[in-house]
Amino acid sequence: MQGHCFLRRLADDCIIGCEREADARRIMDVVPKRFTRFRLTIHPEKTALITFKRPPSRDRSAGSTGTFDFLGLTHSWAKTRQGYWVIKRKTVGKRLRRFMKERWTWCRENRHAPLQEQHRTLCAKLRGYYHYYGIRGNFKMLEVVFEHIERAWHYWLSTRSHKGHINWQKFEGFVRQKLPLPKPRILHNI
Repeated sequence: MQGHCFLRRLADDCIIGCEREADARRIMDVVPKRFTRFRLTIHPEKTALITFKRPPSRDRSAGSTGTFDFLGLTHSWAKTRQGYWVIKRKTVGKRLRRFMKERWTWCRENRHAPLQEQHRTLCAKLRGYYHYYGIRGNFKMLEVVFEHIERAWHYWLSTRSHKGHINWQKFEGFVRQKLPLPKPRILHNI
């Protein structure tokens, strides 16, 4: 390698970063050949050569220079409040929608289960989501998930019977007070 390089790996996924494009192209040529020696293949849709460099600090109008998805997070360049460029990570939209749709379906299918059991399961699902996606810069997506699950739970509790509608005040007064869902929080400061 002619310039600086790094490798970040988690299980069978990795990112290889190169300072120089020539180094990146060489890696893209060599790695598939090396993998075939061990009877492994590289996924063609998940493997890409992406230009991902910091936008010029002088040019305020410059947009991001590439984005990519890795481990369920979209990585892109963004400015801080002080005007510095940083790498921003947020939940991939497809994963966010899938998680919310699955929770909506779960609330519908389990609306007749005891409230304590529903609460315990929803809390576990939210805590798991926060533990995986609770990284700095992704707080808004955590709030979106929290609000969606709260609305879904309220909606499906209201449809338990023809006379069992729960208005929002009743939901806030009883369910939110007695059985609160865990609030979104950042758990990883990376």
